[in-house]
Amino acid sequence: MENCYKILGVSSSATAAEIKRAYRQKVKELHPDTSKSPDDVEEFRRVVKAYEILSDVQRRAMFDVSYGAMGRRYAKEERNDSFDYRSWLLARADNESRAKLIFFDLLHGREDLSVEEFVRMTSEHADFSLADWFTREDFMDFGFILCEELVLRAHYYDAALLLTRIAQMEQSYQYFKHFYPEVLSLLKEVLFKRLEGYVSDELALDAWERVLELNLLPAEEAELLVKMAMAYNRIGDEFAAESCFAEAVRIDKKIKIPTKRGSL
Repeated sequence: MENCYKILGVSSSATAAEIKRAYRQKVKELHPDTSKSPDDVEEFRRVVKAYEILSDVQRRAMFDVSYGAMGRRYAKEERNDSFDYRSWLLARADNESRAKLIFFDLLHGREDLSVEEFVRMTSEHADFSLADWFTREDFMDFGFILCEELVLRAHYYDAALLLTRIAQMEQSYQYFKHFYPEVLSLLKEVLFKRLEGYVSDELALDAWERVLELNLLPAEEAELLVKMAMAYNRIGDEFAAESCFAEAVRIDKKIKIPTKRGSL
């Protein structure tokens, strides 16, 4: 039996977030579409198989028992020094420390605390941005994992804004590459199914307007414009609503415009 942790290059105590990131990095390097080496193709299969095992809670537990990798999966590795990095971050109120605390907790099995701190910082500090304090790659990797946790906890507006930022970065410089459809899929899930009815019309409009800057398919852009028009009608801005309806028809003449404009 091969050591799945060794194949992905992570420790046996790695969190789900660390495993997911390691897998993405390996696959981007070894994917058959970008690599012509036969050895890389075989390594790609090994990486995919290892990830399938470690990303499934039950299969990972069975692997740990059979391989003898039992350990404190979500605890920090033992250290010889007494410095507590998390406590040090907690004691500081500057944006950089809070940003690093968010990702630190995300990678150490404290997803609830990570999400809670991110939502608090973005709501209380208009200038707060995770992207300011990390490399582009780290922000996109960990930011997407954070988005998944935000969606799981129904923080759809925050997820929409963060996903839009990540998508903008990907369109200007390809990093996710083969994983980008995964990013777009989550973004579209939030935009089309998780904003309307879950957040206020004002917040939904803000998220939809931002995402129109991305290169969406014409039919998707038209659908968003219809959603925006309905929201504008609900808040009493008929002029903006009619402008959105007109733009939706211009983009996609087959788009269905509701006859009852007050709600879908």
